[in-house]
Amino acid sequence: MAAIEAGKDICLANKETLIAGGPTVLPAAAKHGVSILPADSEHSAIFQCLQGLPEGGLRRIILTASGGAFRDLPVSELPKVTVADALKHPNWAMGKKITIDSATLMNKGLEVIEAHYLFGASYDNIDIVIHPQSIVHSMIETQDSSVLAQLGWPDMRLPILYTMSWPERVPCSEVTWPRLDFVKAGNLTFRQPDHAKYPAMELAYSAGRAGGTMTGVMSAANEAAVELFLEEAIGYLDIVPVVEAACEAHRVELVERPSLEEIVHYDQWARRHVRESVAKRAPAAVPAL
Repeated sequence: MAAIEAGKDICLANKETLIAGGPTVLPAAAKHGVSILPADSEHSAIFQCLQGLPEGGLRRIILTASGGAFRDLPVSELPKVTVADALKHPNWAMGKKITIDSATLMNKGLEVIEAHYLFGASYDNIDIVIHPQSIVHSMIETQDSSVLAQLGWPDMRLPILYTMSWPERVPCSEVTWPRLDFVKAGNLTFRQPDHAKYPAMELAYSAGRAGGTMTGVMSAANEAAVELFLEEAIGYLDIVPVVEAACEAHRVELVERPSLEEIVHYDQWARRHVRESVAKRAPAAVPAL
Protein backbone atom coordinates (compact mmCIF):
# COMPACT_ATOMS: atom_id res chain seq x y z
CA MET A 1 0.00 0.00 0.00
CA ALA A 2 2.90 2.36 0.72
CA ALA A 3 4.25 1.76 -2.79
CA ILE A 4 0.82 2.43 -4.29
CA GLU A 5 0.44 5.63 -2.30
CA ALA A 6 3.89 6.66 -3.56
CA GLY A 7 2.64 6.21 -7.14
CA LYS A 8 4.88 3.22 -7.93
CA ASP A 9 3.74 0.59 -10.42
CA ILE A 10 3.62 -2.86 -8.79
CA CYS A 11 5.22 -6.03 -10.19
CA LEU A 12 3.02 -8.48 -8.33
CA ALA A 13 4.74 -11.80 -7.59
CA ASN A 14 2.20 -13.31 -5.19
CA LYS A 15 -1.50 -14.18 -5.29
CA GLU A 16 -2.39 -13.26 -1.73
CA THR A 17 -2.15 -9.47 -2.16
CA LEU A 18 -5.23 -9.43 -4.38
CA ILE A 19 -6.97 -12.52 -3.04
CA ALA A 20 -7.07 -11.08 0.47
CA GLY A 21 -6.76 -7.38 -0.31
CA GLY A 22 -8.40 -6.90 -3.69
CA PRO A 23 -11.32 -4.81 -2.34
CA THR A 24 -8.81 -2.43 -0.74
CA VAL A 25 -5.77 -2.62 -3.02
CA LEU A 26 -7.53 -2.11 -6.36
CA PRO A 27 -9.38 1.12 -5.44
CA ALA A 28 -6.12 2.50 -4.03
CA ALA A 29 -4.26 1.61 -7.23
CA ALA A 30 -6.94 3.29 -9.34
CA LYS A 31 -6.88 6.39 -7.13
CA HIS A 32 -3.11 6.80 -7.50
CA GLY A 33 -2.92 5.81 -11.19
CA VAL A 34 -0.81 2.74 -10.42
CA SER A 35 -0.55 -0.30 -12.71
CA ILE A 36 -0.49 -3.76 -11.14
CA LEU A 37 1.57 -6.05 -13.38
CA PRO A 38 1.28 -9.81 -12.72
CA ALA A 39 4.38 -12.00 -12.56
CA ASP A 40 2.51 -15.28 -12.00
CA SER A 41 2.90 -17.31 -15.19
CA GLU A 42 -0.83 -17.72 -15.85
CA HIS A 43 -1.73 -14.11 -15.21
CA SER A 44 1.28 -12.89 -17.14
CA ALA A 45 0.05 -15.02 -20.04
CA ILE A 46 -3.41 -13.45 -19.84
CA PHE A 47 -1.91 -9.98 -19.51
CA GLN A 48 0.23 -10.56 -22.61
CA CYS A 49 -2.75 -11.82 -24.59
CA LEU A 50 -4.76 -8.74 -23.63
CA GLN A 51 -2.21 -6.32 -25.07
CA GLY A 52 -3.89 -4.44 -27.91
CA LEU A 53 -7.35 -5.88 -27.19
CA PRO A 54 -9.94 -3.10 -27.28
CA GLU A 55 -12.03 -2.39 -24.20
CA GLY A 56 -14.92 -4.83 -24.00
CA GLY A 57 -13.14 -7.31 -26.27
CA LEU A 58 -12.63 -10.01 -23.62
CA ARG A 59 -15.23 -12.77 -23.40
CA ARG A 60 -13.57 -15.49 -21.34
CA ILE A 61 -10.36 -16.37 -19.48
CA ILE A 62 -9.04 -19.94 -19.66
CA LEU A 63 -6.52 -20.83 -16.96
CA THR A 64 -4.36 -23.87 -17.62
CA ALA A 65 -3.34 -26.24 -14.83
CA SER A 66 -0.76 -29.01 -14.84
CA GLY A 67 -2.97 -31.14 -12.61
CA GLY A 68 -0.27 -31.49 -9.97
CA ALA A 69 1.25 -34.58 -8.42
CA PHE A 70 -1.95 -36.64 -8.51
CA ARG A 71 -3.12 -35.73 -12.00
CA ASP A 72 -3.04 -39.35 -13.19
CA LEU A 73 -3.84 -41.02 -9.87
CA PRO A 74 -7.32 -42.51 -9.41
CA VAL A 75 -9.44 -40.75 -6.80
CA SER A 76 -9.72 -44.03 -4.92
CA GLU A 77 -5.96 -43.90 -4.23
CA LEU A 78 -5.95 -40.42 -2.65
CA PRO A 79 -6.57 -41.61 0.95
CA LYS A 80 -3.19 -43.36 0.82
CA VAL A 81 -1.03 -40.46 -0.43
CA THR A 82 1.77 -39.02 1.71
CA VAL A 83 3.47 -35.65 2.00
CA ALA A 84 6.35 -36.97 -0.08
CA ASP A 85 3.91 -38.05 -2.81
CA ALA A 86 2.21 -34.65 -2.90
CA LEU A 87 5.54 -32.84 -3.28
CA LYS A 88 6.41 -34.62 -6.54
CA HIS A 89 5.26 -32.04 -9.07
CA PRO A 90 5.49 -33.38 -12.65
CA ASN A 91 6.56 -30.12 -14.34
CA TRP A 92 7.57 -27.28 -12.04
CA ALA A 93 10.25 -26.94 -9.34
CA MET A 94 8.52 -24.92 -6.61
CA GLY A 95 8.29 -24.49 -2.86
CA LYS A 96 6.42 -26.96 -0.68
CA LYS A 97 3.28 -24.90 -0.09
CA ILE A 98 2.62 -24.07 -3.75
CA THR A 99 3.40 -27.66 -4.74
CA ILE A 100 0.73 -28.95 -2.35
CA ASP A 101 -1.67 -26.30 -3.68
CA SER A 102 -0.95 -27.59 -7.16
CA ALA A 103 -1.82 -31.13 -6.07
CA THR A 104 -5.17 -30.03 -4.59
CA LEU A 105 -5.68 -27.48 -7.41
CA MET A 106 -6.24 -24.84 -4.76
CA ASN A 107 -3.56 -22.83 -6.55
CA LYS A 108 -5.80 -22.68 -9.60
CA GLY A 109 -8.78 -21.69 -7.49
CA LEU A 110 -6.71 -18.86 -6.03
CA GLU A 111 -5.70 -17.87 -9.56
CA VAL A 112 -9.36 -17.68 -10.57
CA ILE A 113 -9.93 -15.11 -7.82
CA GLU A 114 -6.78 -13.21 -8.79
CA ALA A 115 -7.84 -13.18 -12.45
CA HIS A 116 -11.23 -11.79 -11.44
CA TYR A 117 -9.58 -8.92 -9.60
CA LEU A 118 -6.84 -8.25 -12.15
CA PHE A 119 -8.88 -8.39 -15.34
CA GLY A 120 -12.47 -7.76 -14.24
CA ALA A 121 -13.86 -11.01 -15.64
CA SER A 122 -16.88 -12.50 -13.90
CA TYR A 123 -16.47 -15.89 -12.26
CA ASP A 124 -18.84 -17.36 -14.84
CA ASN A 125 -16.32 -16.36 -17.53
CA ILE A 126 -13.18 -17.86 -15.97
CA ASP A 127 -12.55 -21.53 -16.76
CA ILE A 128 -9.90 -24.05 -15.71
CA VAL A 129 -8.51 -26.76 -17.99
CA ILE A 130 -5.90 -29.42 -17.26
CA HIS A 131 -2.92 -29.08 -19.60
CA PRO A 132 -0.34 -31.69 -18.56
CA GLN A 133 2.57 -30.29 -20.61
CA SER A 134 2.50 -26.77 -19.02
CA ILE A 135 3.44 -25.18 -22.36
CA VAL A 136 0.28 -23.11 -22.85
CA HIS A 137 0.33 -20.87 -19.79
CA SER A 138 -3.22 -19.56 -20.23
CA MET A 139 -5.61 -18.28 -22.88
CA ILE A 140 -8.27 -15.69 -23.51
CA GLU A 141 -11.34 -15.89 -25.72
CA THR A 142 -12.35 -12.65 -27.41
CA GLN A 143 -15.87 -11.50 -28.19
CA ASP A 144 -15.59 -12.78 -31.77
CA SER A 145 -14.66 -16.29 -30.49
CA SER A 146 -10.97 -16.06 -31.32
CA VAL A 147 -8.73 -17.69 -28.70
CA LEU A 148 -5.31 -16.20 -27.97
CA ALA A 149 -2.69 -18.12 -25.99
CA GLN A 150 0.77 -17.46 -24.58
CA LEU A 151 3.20 -20.38 -24.83
CA GLY A 152 6.65 -21.13 -23.48
CA TRP A 153 8.71 -23.64 -21.55
CA PRO A 154 7.64 -24.02 -17.89
CA ASP A 155 10.05 -21.50 -16.41
CA MET A 156 9.27 -18.38 -14.39
CA ARG A 157 12.02 -16.23 -15.91
CA LEU A 158 9.96 -15.11 -18.90
CA PRO A 159 6.86 -13.87 -17.01
CA ILE A 160 9.08 -12.11 -14.48
CA LEU A 161 11.07 -10.49 -17.28
CA TYR A 162 7.93 -9.29 -19.06
CA THR A 163 6.47 -7.89 -15.86
CA MET A 164 9.60 -5.82 -15.31
CA SER A 165 10.12 -4.77 -18.93
CA TRP A 166 6.48 -4.05 -19.93
CA PRO A 167 5.53 -2.59 -22.34
CA GLU A 168 8.87 -3.34 -23.96
CA ARG A 169 10.17 -6.74 -25.14
CA VAL A 170 13.76 -7.38 -24.07
CA PRO A 171 15.94 -9.44 -26.45
CA CYS A 172 17.12 -12.69 -24.85
CA SER A 173 20.08 -14.84 -25.81
CA GLU A 174 19.24 -18.39 -26.82
CA VAL A 175 22.19 -19.47 -24.68
CA THR A 176 20.48 -18.29 -21.48
CA TRP A 177 16.87 -18.73 -22.59
CA PRO A 178 16.04 -21.67 -24.91
CA ARG A 179 13.42 -20.83 -27.53
CA LEU A 180 10.26 -22.90 -27.65
CA ASP A 181 10.59 -25.78 -30.09
CA PHE A 182 7.19 -27.22 -30.99
CA VAL A 183 8.73 -30.46 -32.23
CA LYS A 184 10.51 -30.99 -28.92
CA ALA A 185 7.40 -29.95 -27.01
CA GLY A 186 5.40 -32.63 -28.83
CA ASN A 187 1.69 -33.04 -28.19
CA LEU A 188 -0.29 -30.36 -26.38
CA THR A 189 -3.31 -31.90 -24.68
CA PHE A 190 -6.18 -30.58 -22.59
CA ARG A 191 -8.86 -32.13 -20.43
CA GLN A 192 -11.61 -31.21 -18.01
CA PRO A 193 -10.57 -31.18 -14.34
CA ASP A 194 -12.14 -33.88 -12.16
CA HIS A 195 -14.25 -32.16 -9.50
CA ALA A 196 -14.18 -35.27 -7.31
CA LYS A 197 -10.38 -35.18 -7.31
CA TYR A 198 -10.16 -31.39 -6.97
CA PRO A 199 -12.95 -30.12 -4.65
CA ALA A 200 -10.84 -27.03 -3.89
CA MET A 201 -11.94 -25.55 -7.23
CA GLU A 202 -15.60 -25.32 -6.27
CA LEU A 203 -14.68 -23.94 -2.85
CA ALA A 204 -12.58 -21.19 -4.45
CA TYR A 205 -15.33 -20.18 -6.88
CA SER A 206 -17.78 -20.04 -3.96
CA ALA A 207 -15.43 -17.89 -1.89
CA GLY A 208 -14.83 -15.61 -4.86
CA ARG A 209 -18.53 -15.09 -5.43
CA ALA A 210 -19.03 -14.38 -1.70
CA GLY A 211 -16.32 -11.71 -2.01
CA GLY A 212 -15.17 -9.34 0.71
CA THR A 213 -13.16 -10.99 3.46
CA MET A 214 -14.15 -14.51 2.40
CA THR A 215 -11.35 -14.90 -0.16
CA GLY A 216 -8.70 -13.85 2.33
CA VAL A 217 -10.12 -16.22 4.93
CA MET A 218 -10.04 -19.10 2.47
CA SER A 219 -6.44 -18.33 1.46
CA ALA A 220 -5.24 -18.02 5.07
CA ALA A 221 -7.13 -21.14 6.15
CA ASN A 222 -5.57 -23.04 3.27
CA GLU A 223 -2.08 -21.92 4.27
CA ALA A 224 -2.69 -23.16 7.81
CA ALA A 225 -4.17 -26.46 6.58
CA VAL A 226 -1.24 -27.07 4.23
CA GLU A 227 1.18 -26.38 7.08
CA LEU A 228 -0.63 -29.01 9.16
CA PHE A 229 -0.48 -31.48 6.30
CA LEU A 230 3.26 -30.87 5.87
CA GLU A 231 3.63 -31.46 9.62
CA GLU A 232 1.63 -34.69 9.12
CA ALA A 233 -0.95 -33.48 11.64
CA ILE A 234 -3.76 -34.01 9.10
CA GLY A 235 -4.15 -36.16 6.00
CA TYR A 236 -4.17 -34.98 2.40
CA LEU A 237 -7.94 -35.38 2.09
CA ASP A 238 -8.44 -33.29 5.24
CA ILE A 239 -7.04 -30.12 3.68
CA VAL A 240 -10.10 -28.93 1.75
CA PRO A 241 -12.71 -29.87 4.41
CA VAL A 242 -10.72 -27.97 7.05
CA VAL A 243 -10.58 -24.90 4.81
CA GLU A 244 -14.27 -25.19 3.95
CA ALA A 245 -15.18 -25.35 7.63
CA ALA A 246 -13.31 -22.09 8.27
CA CYS A 247 -15.14 -20.42 5.37
CA GLU A 248 -18.51 -21.60 6.70
CA ALA A 249 -17.70 -20.32 10.17
CA HIS A 250 -16.77 -16.93 8.70
CA ARG A 251 -20.03 -16.36 6.79
CA VAL A 252 -21.75 -14.71 9.77
CA GLU A 253 -18.90 -12.16 10.05
CA LEU A 254 -18.16 -11.58 6.36
CA VAL A 255 -17.27 -7.96 5.56
CA GLU A 256 -18.09 -6.99 1.98
CA ARG A 257 -15.89 -3.86 1.82
CA PRO A 258 -13.16 -4.47 4.39
CA SER A 259 -10.52 -2.10 5.59
CA LEU A 260 -6.88 -3.17 5.61
CA GLU A 261 -7.16 -3.74 9.37
CA GLU A 262 -10.19 -6.03 8.88
CA ILE A 263 -8.38 -8.00 6.18
CA VAL A 264 -5.44 -8.62 8.51
CA HIS A 265 -7.75 -9.44 11.43
CA TYR A 266 -9.66 -12.13 9.52
CA ASP A 267 -6.48 -13.53 8.01
CA GLN A 268 -5.20 -14.16 11.54
CA TRP A 269 -8.60 -15.43 12.67
CA ALA A 270 -8.68 -18.03 9.88
CA ARG A 271 -5.26 -19.39 10.77
CA ARG A 272 -6.22 -19.71 14.44
CA HIS A 273 -9.56 -21.30 13.56
CA VAL A 274 -7.91 -24.02 11.50
CA ARG A 275 -5.31 -24.93 14.10
CA GLU A 276 -7.79 -24.81 16.96
CA SER A 277 -10.38 -26.91 15.12
CA VAL A 278 -7.78 -29.55 14.26
CA ALA A 279 -6.33 -29.44 17.78
CA LYS A 280 -9.74 -30.39 19.17
CA ARG A 281 -9.60 -33.57 17.11
CA ALA A 282 -5.97 -34.48 17.89
CA PRO A 283 -4.46 -32.01 20.39
CA ALA A 284 -1.13 -33.79 20.72
CA ALA A 285 -0.49 -33.71 16.96
CA VAL A 286 -0.73 -29.94 16.45
CA PRO A 287 2.24 -27.74 17.43
CA ALA A 288 1.41 -24.64 19.44
CA LEU A 289 1.26 -21.31 17.65
